[in-house]
Order: sequence, then C-alpha cells, then structure tokens
Amino acid sequence: MQKRTIHNLVWIPVFLIGLAALGLGLEWCFHPEPWMLDQQPNEALLQTSFNTLFAEEINAHLPAYLRVIYRFFGLWLTGIGLLIIAYVQVTRMGTSLARNVLLGVMFIILVGIYYMMLNFIPTSPFLPLVHVLTILWITSTYFSITLKK
Repeated sequence: MQKRTIHNLVWIPVFLIGLAALGLGLEWCFHPEPWMLDQQPNEALLQTSFNTLFAEEINAHLPAYLRVIYRFFGLWLTGIGLLIIAYVQVTRMGTSLARNVLLGVMFIILVGIYYMMLNFIPTSPFLPLVHVLTILWITSTYFSITLKK
C-alpha cells in the first residue's frame, strides 16, 4: 500500500471521531430535552420513569437542572470534537509524537467511556456508535504502526 494511502488511513479515522464528538455535543447542547436522547437507559439507572420523577413537586425544577448538566456535557463534547479536528488539521498526524499522543489520549477516553457505559448504562443507544469510534481508533492505530515501518 502506498505511504500516502496509509497516512490517510491514520488521520482520516481520527478526524471522523472528532466530527462524531462535535455532532453529538451539538445535539446535546441544542436538544430541548437532552436526557430523552437516551431515555431508556436513564430510566433504568434511575429505576423510575421521567414522568414519575417530574410529577413530584420537589422535582419541579429538575428538568432545568438536567438541561444545564446535559448542555454542559454537550459543550464539553463539542470542545473535545473541535480540539481533535483542530489537532488533526494542524498536525495531519505527520509525526510519531503527534500520532502517539492523540491516539494514547483517545485510548484512555474510550476505555473510560466503555467503563461508564457498560457498568451504568449498558442499554444506551449510543453503545453501537462507541463501537464504531473504537473501530476507527483501531484503524488509525494499526496504520500508524504500519506507517512507522
């Protein structure tokens, strides 16, 4: 395989991961009820429905609180996506240091995401997306190793 093709298979998957993070972050930022995006696993974790939870007078302001928490999470995810995109755009993952640092950090993040999802929200509709992101990461890592040779 040509070196240029291998290099593209290093940076393009990581760029796609950045785009996915950006898209998900924006979705959580602008969705009117972002906790409903993964309603079923959230209700399973809470062991009650949102309707029951919000019906209690003491929880009258809980939707506003959840909106702030999810928007903060969305902002964080948007920022991570933009940072990944910017890093890949600036470095094009052209040096082993650039590749190793970003792929190493992304590995730690993916392990953390899997830990949280599998232990707390295993029925999340976002789990298949995390599998796709992992495949992209593995692709980039494999071709990064191939590029060094």
